[in-house]
Amino acid sequence: MPARSADPIDTAGRADDDPYGLAVADVVSRLRRAMRRAARAQGGGGLPGGLSVAQLEFVSCLAENPGARPGQLARMLRLAPSSVATLVNGLGREQLIERVGGVTDRRTAVLSLTPAGAHVVTSWQQVNARILTIALAQLGPASRDTLARALPALDELTGAVDALADAALADAALADAAEETGAEETAAEGKGRRGAR
Repeated sequence: MPARSADPIDTAGRADDDPYGLAVADVVSRLRRAMRRAARAQGGGGLPGGLSVAQLEFVSCLAENPGARPGQLARMLRLAPSSVATLVNGLGREQLIERVGGVTDRRTAVLSLTPAGAHVVTSWQQVNARILTIALAQLGPASRDTLARALPALDELTGAVDALADAALADAALADAAEETGAEETAAEGKGRRGAR
């Protein structure tokens, strides 16, 4: 089996080498937690479709990657395949996503949002926009101006982080394909040896 290539996130530089990276990571982590907490605080069916944040993140990821397979979504979201299967089954029952193909092997199915699922994603985006709009209104003009000027840099940072994730996903997919090929070759060799007896 070929060795996996070096993790692009590990080889890009250690976080403890750059205190600025640690500071940005801390702020981003706290913002993400605060956004989730504010969204959950709406409670009582306040989240679109009455879904959990995990379900909303799943359908949002599918909206960004239409036609993705369950395994691809598992890798993108760093979820266990069994967790993705649970999400897919629940969201399918709610008629928010649909599975196409994969009759004999569910791993080959592709997923897409239904119109109701697309509506839920739009509603979720509006919830997040509303939370940020209210929070931004509480900031002073100087802070709002600083954030507005920082938007291009934040967009660029998002692209750089996505590129790291994409590289890691590509490496994982190559390693998975190599493992599958190796397993198939091993099985074929075993059949060949048995046939030669």
